[in-house]
Amino acid sequence: MIVMAGKRRSASEDQGSAETATVKSAERTVRILEVLAASPTRLTLAELQEKMGYPRSSLHALIRTLREMKWVEADATGSAFGVGPHALLSGTAYLDRDPALPFAYETLEDLRAELGFTMHYARRNDAHVLYLASRESRGGASVVPRVGRRLPAHVTALGQCLLSCLTRDEVDAVLPAQLEALTGRTITDRDELFAELDRTRARGWAVEHEQGTEGVACVAVPLDYRIPATDAISCSMPAKLADDDEVERVAAALLRHTAILVATLRREGIR
Repeated sequence: MIVMAGKRRSASEDQGSAETATVKSAERTVRILEVLAASPTRLTLAELQEKMGYPRSSLHALIRTLREMKWVEADATGSAFGVGPHALLSGTAYLDRDPALPFAYETLEDLRAELGFTMHYARRNDAHVLYLASRESRGGASVVPRVGRRLPAHVTALGQCLLSCLTRDEVDAVLPAQLEALTGRTITDRDELFAELDRTRARGWAVEHEQGTEGVACVAVPLDYRIPATDAISCSMPAKLADDDEVERVAAALLRHTAILVATLRREGIR
């Protein structure tokens, strides 16, 4: 038993305090990796501290440990940091163990062959969508590869079609109070977003024009092998080509192919 400032602390209290510190350290480690993964450039300790508010000494110690374990790597100067190779190993393991993806890959290939555009497969992760697979268009305008990337759900057709599978209260609980804008066309008004989700629900598919990326339009369909749907497939195309007829053509193909995929996943017992 330890005596401090006239108060006795039991061994169990000391153990509890140590466990709390360990949990806090683990949480901070994960948050650091998330911030580094989300950043398009490497970040210095000062930039990390500004973004996260952690004490500099604690941040320095965690970064040093993560570097030693190859979860974080530094630039040539040793002063700016990004995710390391072990982060890739972990992400690849997640993809390798997902039972739906082998079937989804085939569907993406079939859709790309039919439509000629870039196809994406994504999963909703709270208020974001996480891109799990892509098949880039052949010979057309290149779309930035997104596998492993995460975007706010409200800015993408993928996210909007998955949000449309939820009730209004569930969407309210998931989304942040302030909706982030990625382009001048992003929907940031809640009522406007709910109106768009109503239209998406009625159609069975979502469409967005340059809400997430300037110059790009997307059409997406949810995969209801889970209820509510967690996964969706989208088709990205140059916005200048996305007139009503083309959007209808793409949506019809997505609905046809995703219906086959959903039936296959259910038959295989994948939930």
